[in-house]
Amino acid sequence: MELGFKPDWALPPHAEAFMSVRSGGVSKAPMDTLNLGDHVGDDPEAVRLNRGRLCAHLGIATAFLHQTHGEGVQYLSAASVGGPRLSGDIAVTTTRGIAATIMVADCLPILFVHQRLPLVAAAHAGWRGLAGTGTAGGKDGIGVIAQTLRVMADAADQTQAELADALTVWLGPAIGPMAFEVGEDVRGAFLSKNPANADAFVPQAMPGKYLADLPLIARRMLAGYGVTAVYGNDSTERWCTVGQPNRYFSHRRDQHKGGSGRLAAMVWLK
Repeated sequence: MELGFKPDWALPPHAEAFMSVRSGGVSKAPMDTLNLGDHVGDDPEAVRLNRGRLCAHLGIATAFLHQTHGEGVQYLSAASVGGPRLSGDIAVTTTRGIAATIMVADCLPILFVHQRLPLVAAAHAGWRGLAGTGTAGGKDGIGVIAQTLRVMADAADQTQAELADALTVWLGPAIGPMAFEVGEDVRGAFLSKNPANADAFVPQAMPGKYLADLPLIARRMLAGYGVTAVYGNDSTERWCTVGQPNRYFSHRRDQHKGGSGRLAAMVWLK
């Protein structure tokens, strides 16, 4: 049974990536079947088996982070995999065979690959992470995209402009602009930093409610930092987690139906 798919993007020979789907595991409903989250009420043994099955299928090791909708960074190595649980919303690695992994169930997973150096990263981008709202110890931060670019530039010993020119980025499945209803707080958080994002929020019949396009905002943010090689989620329906219940988990869709499992976006060095 299908465990997931390899993203279609321009990867260099030294890197590989994978996006899981909800099939191919052992978890029972409503987490059926390849749930990778150990914090959503699933049987811990089922989660352990699912994670092991996925890693064995890909021939990699990884750490599944405790994600907090912040912008904390974990540098993964062979020593950190299998150790105490790590917290963060950005994973970076320069170690071959160790995947930078982000779990999602509506939030936007973003994978980063340096085209020339052995350096990859993964970021967990919900609306707070993208906007940088409350992401730095409860205070507003710079956001996960800016933070990921900063740490990758440091690791590559490059300027941000040099890094941006060398990066390839993939946006994975997430809640789409046809399903992500938000309020004035979310809209205001983005427009306060870039008023040009007003068109990413479509007004609804109820006053103060909008349909938000997170992938569009992410693409614009990346372009603003000079990253132009961006693939994957283009805000169309085929990328929407809410609209594809047989393929993707969705917290927004299933939170009142017993809960939702978690998907994983992974990138690693061969």
